[in-house]
Amino acid sequence: MDSNVSELVERLGSEEDAVRKMAVFKLQSSIGDPSFADVFIAEDGLTRLRYLTLHATGNTLAYSLTSFARLLEVDKGWECVDHELVERVVELIVTHPLVNILRGAMSILVSIVSHPSSVGRLSQNAVWGFRALKPAIAIYPQFLEMLVNRLSSADHALCANALQLINSLMRDSITNDSDHEWPKFIQKLQDLGVIKAVYSLMQGTALQDHAHPLIEFQSLTKILLRKWRDTALDLENPEHRRALKGIHLASSQEKGNETGADMRRSKKHSPEKWRRLGFESESPVAQFEDMGFLGMMDLADYVRNHQDEFQKMLLEQSTKPARQRCPIARASLSVTSILYDHFEVDKCETEDSKTYLILESRSNLDKLFKPLLLHWTRLHVAGLHSFFRLWKSTSAELEDYDKIVELVRILIESVVGGAARTKDVQDVEEDLMEFEYSRLRDLQMELLELTYEDAWGQHLRQVREELQHEAAQFVKEQRIRCLLQGAWFPNENISELEGESGSPKWRYVQLSHNRRILHFGDFESMEMNRLDLDVLPGKSEVPLQPAIFELLAN
Repeated sequence: MDSNVSELVERLGSEEDAVRKMAVFKLQSSIGDPSFADVFIAEDGLTRLRYLTLHATGNTLAYSLTSFARLLEVDKGWECVDHELVERVVELIVTHPLVNILRGAMSILVSIVSHPSSVGRLSQNAVWGFRALKPAIAIYPQFLEMLVNRLSSADHALCANALQLINSLMRDSITNDSDHEWPKFIQKLQDLGVIKAVYSLMQGTALQDHAHPLIEFQSLTKILLRKWRDTALDLENPEHRRALKGIHLASSQEKGNETGADMRRSKKHSPEKWRRLGFESESPVAQFEDMGFLGMMDLADYVRNHQDEFQKMLLEQSTKPARQRCPIARASLSVTSILYDHFEVDKCETEDSKTYLILESRSNLDKLFKPLLLHWTRLHVAGLHSFFRLWKSTSAELEDYDKIVELVRILIESVVGGAARTKDVQDVEEDLMEFEYSRLRDLQMELLELTYEDAWGQHLRQVREELQHEAAQFVKEQRIRCLLQGAWFPNENISELEGESGSPKWRYVQLSHNRRILHFGDFESMEMNRLDLDVLPGKSEVPLQPAIFELLAN
């Protein structure tokens, strides 16, 4: 093998482009073998491969990039990864149109960004993580925009590579960047349209081609939501303080006309400054204990994007008694909590990956992917509007708050949970608004019945069977004792069945003392006294039923 590798390395340095192209083409299929890679590096092939990566063009460049990417995948060749190489690869992604070149370039960056930093044998020039790309991105600031645009590529492999690189950048930023930096990076990606692009991929027909990076992006979305939820609201944090202040300012009809002194004076003369917005007390921070900064973000987004509606609701609520006012802030936090539970945000990301390994068919993949999760903010607003609608239509009061929350939970479980993967978020929003209250109540009763069935079904069935048996025994015993004492019965139905007219109106029936013969007779009138068996002309033998004797013995 050594001689073959030596020959291949020699041809990589040939002055003829055709020879280099053929050599690096063959290298693609072999470099993924760690033992081959070791010999290749020992023969100084890495230096020549790096040179081709930096200076080659056309297919030679494409094959070189693919070979280098596969070398990094087997954890070899890191000594040649430096800022010059990273800048070259970033430049190719920004400026080069050929798909086969872009695929290899993105694969290299994925390995660099995802590479663990605690590797002792790397040279001082070796770089890894998102920070390795930042100098090159500063030179080519359109890099992220081009990367997001590649998500719309018709080439499925390129699209998957682009999303994989975005995932690597997101994960590294969330893990290693400061709490001040990573939210800005996530926001920049969102501003570039990454949510819309990934949402389209999740709803597309090429789901299986993009499955792995889509699962990872969905898991990263959950990680972000969980990270925001676990971030406690802190008024010492300028961002948190600005968000809370923005909610209060948006509640004022006068926009931006208050001075600092006016605001301090307003605070003194507004004993219900926060309760008026739907908080339970004048210390709103405590209200965010469960949902953390995620709850603040959702409420702030609603207030900012629906400020006129927010102010109108506050004005309407101010004319009602306190017990009838809809607590807007509490409702927003409850909807956030409902969505958090519905999408199982606390579910470990490895569980999604394990599920994917099990679910291979197209129909099962439809159940795994949750495109609506990406439109969290829109679902929150739609859920909040449904809360307001239910509060108003049911004339709810504060003591009914938990009941409305439960109705909204059932509504979201039904509409959002029942939505197909390909259903557009706008249709889901409309379904939430148009869902009839009567249907919602029916669903609630069905769920309640199922809940009791799950918890008490076996015990209830056992009790029901026992009661039915006891009731049947009681009726039997009652009828037999009635016959032993003798009883009068109307004769109309009997006459009709026998086809007779003018028959006596009453029939007297009595069971004999030995319980084996039923005596009866027809009479024109009903007598108050008990009749003797001798005056009853009719006789009918009773079958010997053990149950009868058992009952009578008891």
